Amino acid sequence: MTRNSSWLLKRYPTGMPGPDDFLLEDLPAPAAGPGELLVRTLWLSVDPYMRGRISPAKNYAAGLKIGDVMRGGGVGEVLQSESPGFKAGDIVQADDFGWQPMTVISGKTAMALDPAAAPVQASLGCLGMPGLTAYFSLLDVGSPKEGETVLISAASGAVGQIAGQIARIRKLDPVAVAGSDAKLAWCRSIGYRAGVNHRTAADLADAVAAACPQGVDVFIDNTAGPIHDAAMSSLNLFGRVVIVGTVALADRFGQPDLGLRHLRRILVTRARIQGFLLDDFVQSYVAARAQLLAWYRQGLLETREDISSGIDTAPHAFIRMLKGENFGKQLVKL
Repeated sequence: MTRNSSWLLKRYPTGMPGPDDFLLEDLPAPAAGPGELLVRTLWLSVDPYMRGRISPAKNYAAGLKIGDVMRGGGVGEVLQSESPGFKAGDIVQADDFGWQPMTVISGKTAMALDPAAAPVQASLGCLGMPGLTAYFSLLDVGSPKEGETVLISAASGAVGQIAGQIARIRKLDPVAVAGSDAKLAWCRSIGYRAGVNHRTAADLADAVAAACPQGVDVFIDNTAGPIHDAAMSSLNLFGRVVIVGTVALADRFGQPDLGLRHLRRILVTRARIQGFLLDDFVQSYVAARAQLLAWYRQGLLETREDISSGIDTAPHAFIRMLKGENFGKQLVKL
């Protein structure tokens, strides 16, 4: 292979990203430099945080410039290694894959995978960033006590499906918010007690209150927007709200999330609202991954994947994930 079909950022989206914001271009095949790996891409991950990377606004994740190759999480086979500890044929996962069939990644960021332990793409889902996000946002930041009600938005997505199952394992009371009855049925099948369809509920706050008759002790907020407002109306004394994502704002990135002001309710309930970034827990990754893998191999964690095929589908997969059209962890298979 001498050419490399690569997706570039053509322009910064002003609203919801569209196909015309990206450009597919044949680039020369890359080569690994010192400390790097040349990898044949097997799987690409598209995730909500990537919306921030294609905006000129300041963000916690490094942004892309116009003309840059799109980048994100991926799994691939090492073709050439210039980094100690890796050899041709190794299967690796890293967060700096290009949206291209052949990519160069840093050996410092790569993690070798054991295909016998779990399907390699699980490192992009339940055993990777989404699984770790679910683990730490719920157990460390949410600090739930046995029996407490945990409300989780985007409950059938990459983070939500794992958070709900961890809640079940830890004997909590998980309640799902999702965008279709089919998604809610899946959530119930993996341990959610109840669910709310945020697209069809006549009154979202009333629907949340009905699904959480004892109130909400922990809210894992993957969306922001109207779901956040509905959850706040049912928040219990000393409730904890963990802001994990704001995918509901993908079409107006960088603008304020306009809605109800909850200051009086926060005061009365003495609630705690805390933003969540996975990087804050890097020292605990090894132990958390070991626990997630143990649960997975014991059959206690299930994962649903939404897979598109071919490098040409990457922008489409990214956009449909931002719109909530995916059902499970969104992946691109090359």
